[in-house]
Amino acid sequence: MTVRAIALHYKTLPVRLTVHNPIYRIPSYGMQSQRKHLIVLGAWPSQVLDKTMRQAYQHSTFAPKAAVLDPYTGQILGNVIIPNIRNLSAATLAPSDPLERQPLLQQASSRPGISRLSLASEDRRHWSGGLESYEATASSSREHSFLKPVVTSTIFHSSDEGSYFPAAIMEKLKSSKVAYWSNKFAVESEPGLTTAQLMLFNDDLKPVIPELRKWSARNFVFFWIADSFNINTWMISSANIVDGLSWWQSWICVWFGYSIAEMFLVNRASFGIWGALWPVFNRATMACIWYGVQAWIGGQCVYLMIRAIWNSWRDTATTGPGGISNGIPNSGTNTVLFVFFFLFWLGSLPFIYPPVYKIRHLFTVKAAVVPAAGVAFFIWAVVRAKGLGPIIHQPGSKSGSELGWLMIRGIMSAIANFATLIVNDPDFARFATKPSDAFLPQLISIPVGFVVTSFIGIIVSSSSTVIFGQAIWNPLDLLEAFLNEGGSAQRFGVFCIAAAFTLAQLGTNIAANSVSAGTDLTALVPRWISIRRGGYICALIGLVMCPWNLLSSTNNFTTYLSAYSVFLSSIAGVMICDYYWVRKGYLQIKDLYSGKRTDPYYYTFGFHWRGYAAYIAGILINVVGFAGAIGREVPVGARRIYDLNFFAGFIVSAVVYKILCIISPIPATSDKWLEVGSEIKDVSVAYQINEYDRYDEEMMQGGNGKLSQDADGKPIPAKKI
Repeated sequence: MTVRAIALHYKTLPVRLTVHNPIYRIPSYGMQSQRKHLIVLGAWPSQVLDKTMRQAYQHSTFAPKAAVLDPYTGQILGNVIIPNIRNLSAATLAPSDPLERQPLLQQASSRPGISRLSLASEDRRHWSGGLESYEATASSSREHSFLKPVVTSTIFHSSDEGSYFPAAIMEKLKSSKVAYWSNKFAVESEPGLTTAQLMLFNDDLKPVIPELRKWSARNFVFFWIADSFNINTWMISSANIVDGLSWWQSWICVWFGYSIAEMFLVNRASFGIWGALWPVFNRATMACIWYGVQAWIGGQCVYLMIRAIWNSWRDTATTGPGGISNGIPNSGTNTVLFVFFFLFWLGSLPFIYPPVYKIRHLFTVKAAVVPAAGVAFFIWAVVRAKGLGPIIHQPGSKSGSELGWLMIRGIMSAIANFATLIVNDPDFARFATKPSDAFLPQLISIPVGFVVTSFIGIIVSSSSTVIFGQAIWNPLDLLEAFLNEGGSAQRFGVFCIAAAFTLAQLGTNIAANSVSAGTDLTALVPRWISIRRGGYICALIGLVMCPWNLLSSTNNFTTYLSAYSVFLSSIAGVMICDYYWVRKGYLQIKDLYSGKRTDPYYYTFGFHWRGYAAYIAGILINVVGFAGAIGREVPVGARRIYDLNFFAGFIVSAVVYKILCIISPIPATSDKWLEVGSEIKDVSVAYQINEYDRYDEEMMQGGNGKLSQDADGKPIPAKKI
């Protein structure tokens, strides 16, 4: 329930106030003085009223300010700054005598913005106007007020400087519709949050309460096994074969790349409360693009399933499968493939809906089904190639320094494939039952899972050279080549493998992309975006970005991966250095959710200039080399630095950040390792306002009160995310 603009004032301009509250409340009593301002909401027994007024006067010291009171407990919910609003077209009810009020009623009814204003009796008042109305009944003893249906907004003020009694104004503000829809689409939040807090976090971004930490070590093992078995991982390792590496050289690249990638962790204190929005935007962008790429690959899996059933559905340059004409010839794809992509995209939407702590069951199923299909594909390819011998004896086509730098690029591609998860892994790790349940399984299962998947992809891709005389880097193209040979057994095999790959793409898109992007978009605008809404926004972006263009060749694919890892490596460098090297694990958790200017993570207007300087330095060292990667003439040294783009960006940004923190030290650091673990049970200490903060002069109360509360008045976390 939102009660809007309720205030009393003395010798001030008309004022407007927004108070969000979960309980239906009406204005009942009010007091004013020459130096303090008071708001009283709700139904009040007189003895409680007297007590709460005295309490409010003790804390309401900054004018113009109002104290908001809980009608059931008498507890002060906090003070609110009342911004001035000029040019109100308003009606005034000031005198207590009904005979004196009547002329004012008549005058008020003719004012702009007032559709009707009437007074039924001394004890029953009914105001209505424009978009706002409320009705209240008061007993003659004024002991209680009883509420009848209330509709959103009412504005109160007193333009009579000598009036001691409450007065009412009805005003249809120009912004009322905007405010209505803003609150309508706001995500669930608690009452009593500051405006800054509403823009910093919601229920999805709070520390996870123990009851929702349901991911065990087994869940993390299944999660990473499931996530590693996806077609994109196959493509990256297979692309090395196409570029000229032998199978074992490509596998070494994979081992190094994923072993490095699994070591990272991130936090949100490095760039400042508001400065963190740009790195988060980068992470969200990467996740949205990956969602589109994975969905396109998933659509190709659906296409193979259909072709395995109806083998006449073949793709040509002018027509799609089944002879359907291509209505989008200049798009880089055809109508039917786009339809399959859309079907996969549409079928993925229901899986974005469940909260994160529940989707672990999807990965358990995927971890059982998809690896079995991958092993079956591996065996099939080896049998078709007449054993491993012809496959593993194929030499690479590169040697010398060219071979060395090609292997380095292969390592960078593996790291780049994991770049989004490097900076988004805490989105899942925070749901661990205890820290060790996330740490040890990830330390082992990430490199092992991705390396095994890459090995299968390498061998399968190498087998295509033996079977068809050319290296096929996309496993789906190899499956289609099997289909083109005909045979019901092959069609059945392709159908089963394609169905398993469809599940693989679905699970990967949810785990690595929609949840990651949803969390990042939530961090950008937490007042209106939850993880669920962010996941659907990610899906929409993935639909419109034309992902097939990125997969048109191995060069486009690896160039894109390397380019974006430049940005993410610089972010990771600052974050890792800040957490492990500068702060030594020490964070003042509550201040990450505050936004007050005096907090240690506010820095300069909410931006941490040291973090941004280091971030830019990490990007600049790779800029010239990136120009060379897209075809410009640049020095050889710049190309070599760009071949090491993740290492270069990470190391430079980390070192620059450390140097700047030595020259200009930052607050809230520790001289020894001091990390807060799972011993914290009451996570509300991270964001609740203490008694001192409640009456901060710069604070504005907010929160739409959509979250329910328990018997002790504590918010109950939303069941959905």
